[in-house]
Amino acid sequence: MRVAAIQTTAGPDREGNLVAAGVLVEDAAADGATLVVLPEYFSVAGSPRHLRAHAEDVTGPTVTWASALAVRLGIHLLAGSVPERRPAGHGEGSDADEHLFNTSFLIGPTGSIEAAYRKIHLFDVELTSTAFCESDTIAPGTELCVAPLGPPSGLSLGLSICYDIRFPEVYRIMTLLGATVVAVPSAFTAATGPAHWELLLRARAVENQVFVIAAGQVGDLPRGMPACHGHSMIVDPWGTVIAERLDPTPGVVVADLDIERQREIRSQLPVLANRRPEAYRWPDDDISGATGPRL
Repeated sequence: MRVAAIQTTAGPDREGNLVAAGVLVEDAAADGATLVVLPEYFSVAGSPRHLRAHAEDVTGPTVTWASALAVRLGIHLLAGSVPERRPAGHGEGSDADEHLFNTSFLIGPTGSIEAAYRKIHLFDVELTSTAFCESDTIAPGTELCVAPLGPPSGLSLGLSICYDIRFPEVYRIMTLLGATVVAVPSAFTAATGPAHWELLLRARAVENQVFVIAAGQVGDLPRGMPACHGHSMIVDPWGTVIAERLDPTPGVVVADLDIERQREIRSQLPVLANRRPEAYRWPDDDISGATGPRL
């Protein structure tokens, strides 16, 4: 199965972003990719006010565009992430209309939405060179998502977004739910990317013996978002980077997934089969995220 990761630099204009992304998706499909992954916030990026002004639902312009493109090209297209207005029944209280979801939509070759994943782990950090509080704008999702890609590949896709990559339990659970490939659409920061991006992607691939498709934003985004690292890549279950874009510009990364090689790795190095769940115990976790016994 041939897959692609798209690298973009989103500007303030949604229509312009979609045109630019569309050209790259078409290039990927022309090269034979049947699953194409777009980055986080590929269609709209900017300040909290800008995201709220351009938020949409499943009938909005970005999902409509992605659906039409997937049908025309006959591919699975992962609309990396979109600022989504919270659907009815999601969220209560005074912030229900203010906070959005950061949502990936998997569109099938028929144009239908086959899966939607709402980012669980929000990027609330204060580094020396980067301070960002995603939870000021975004509400966290609460459900993991694994979607079958159907014949002929027989693969299943685990969905995640950017900061999720720092939480290995997400990827182990998705693997146990049947994921053989995971997607990581991202706007990974230039501050942390050189040290952490490739390391984390390869670690998640090796731990779970899955393919990882990581599509990143690159360069300077509109005011309100950090500069992004780029370096989109595809990693195999052995942890080998089988395709990557080192050029810090928009472009396409394409690779063939060797499914038989994945079966071989899982058979010869049976990490998943050798798990001992009866010995695993989570420590108490309080609401602040601290761990340890309660006194």
